[in-house]
This record gives sequence, C-alpha cells and structure tokens, in this order.
Amino acid sequence: MTAPAMVAEFDDVAGWTAEAVETLGERHAIPAACRGSANPAALAWLAEACELTPGTRLLDVGAGAGGPAAWAAGRFGVRPILLEPMPAACRAAARLFGLPVITADGTRIPLRAGSADAAWCLGVLDTVRDKAALLGEIRRVLAPGASLGLLVVVARGRRVRAAPEGNHFPTQRELAALLDAAGLDLVEQIDRPAGTPLAWTRRAERVAAVVAARHRGDRAYALAADQGERLSRLLASGQVSMQLVHAVSRPLRRAPIT
Repeated sequence: MTAPAMVAEFDDVAGWTAEAVETLGERHAIPAACRGSANPAALAWLAEACELTPGTRLLDVGAGAGGPAAWAAGRFGVRPILLEPMPAACRAAARLFGLPVITADGTRIPLRAGSADAAWCLGVLDTVRDKAALLGEIRRVLAPGASLGLLVVVARGRRVRAAPEGNHFPTQRELAALLDAAGLDLVEQIDRPAGTPLAWTRRAERVAAVVAARHRGDRAYALAADQGERLSRLLASGQVSMQLVHAVSRPLRRAPIT
C-alpha cells in the first residue's frame, strides 16, 4: 500500500499543478511538472550522457506529470513513453503535454523486452522498496547497450533520520550493487548541478503559489509539504545527496544449450 504522504506528494499535487498551469499558461508547464528535482542543467547532463537523438524511444519510469519527458522531446526530438502508477499524475501529463502515458508500476512494465532505446528514472528509486525489481524491469525493456539515466538520492550512511514517508535511500555501495545485479554497468555519476535559471524558478514558483492559494487548507497539501521539507533538511544536513547516474545495459546472458 502506498503511504498517504506519497499519494499526496506524487498524485494530488500533480493534478493541482496541471490546473494551475492551465490558469497561468503553458510556458509554466515544464518547470512546474519537473517538481523542483530535475532542473535544466540536470536534464541536459542526463540527455547528453544518454546520447539522446531525434527519434530515440525514451521510456520515463515514474514520469510524474511529464515535465522531464516533455523537455527531452522538445530539446532532443525523442519519442517519449511515460510510465506512472499514480492516476492523477497520468492525467496531468496527458493534459499538459499530450504524451503517451501508461498507468503501471515500474516493477511490472507492460512493454516487450528490448523495446526502449533509453530510459530515465528520476527521483523514483528512493520511493520504491523493491529496488532490485524496478531496475531489473528497466533492464529487461532496454535494448542491449542502451542507456539508463537516474536521479537518485543517496544516503551517506546506513541510518537516515526523519526521512520522508515511504522513502528508502540507498548508500553508494548499495546503489552500485543494485545496478550490477540488474545487469547495468555504472558509467558515470555526478552530484546534481545546482544552477537553475531564474526564469525557470519563477515559473515554477508561480505555479506553486497558485496551488498553495487553492489547496493550503487540504490535508494532502500539508502532507506533501512535509515530505518536501524533510528532504530539504536531509540535504542541508549532508545526510543525503542528490546524484545523477548514467548506466548502460549489459547483454542478457543466454542459457546454455544442452
């Protein structure tokens, strides 16, 4: 069962965001739908690391309201497929960007093996308890040698105090082991770039202000805000760091013929 705070953070807020964008205008859509974690510098690094090109079939696992996928489609001409388990977030992505959205869990991706040229999974791995199943499914649908871009919050130690509800942050050693076990080679990893253009920040803040004005009294709003505040405190204290990861899928081993 998904924690109520996670439903508020990833589902209710996504629906409210789409409504606010329709009030303010479509120029606000991508900054607002990136939800603050995937800034332009981070998206550009991931796109270049994964060598996205026009026509690339990009699977975005846990796509939320669709901001990063829409950014990649606009900047690099990829053909995104969004996978998202939260129904309001799926509706928001379709409403804001008109992108194809599959309502499904990342541990059970309804796509054939090897059908994706690249995949993104941004801010999702930490929210999934069975991380091995998620990475294994992504590896299954990736073509051999295809790239996976991750945005993941990594714990500096095994104990993280006051983590957001439903979040389970891997250590660097655990992350590397998970990727290796899933058949994914870690190619490169950096701290998420901090710089966000003021114009992008202002548009995201305008949307957030509209959402706050309309929903500040809702319990879901308070739950989602608490989730964000908890993560901010962990980042500020140095207990966790936000990382960008580029990994590449290894060819699946075939069973020996007997």
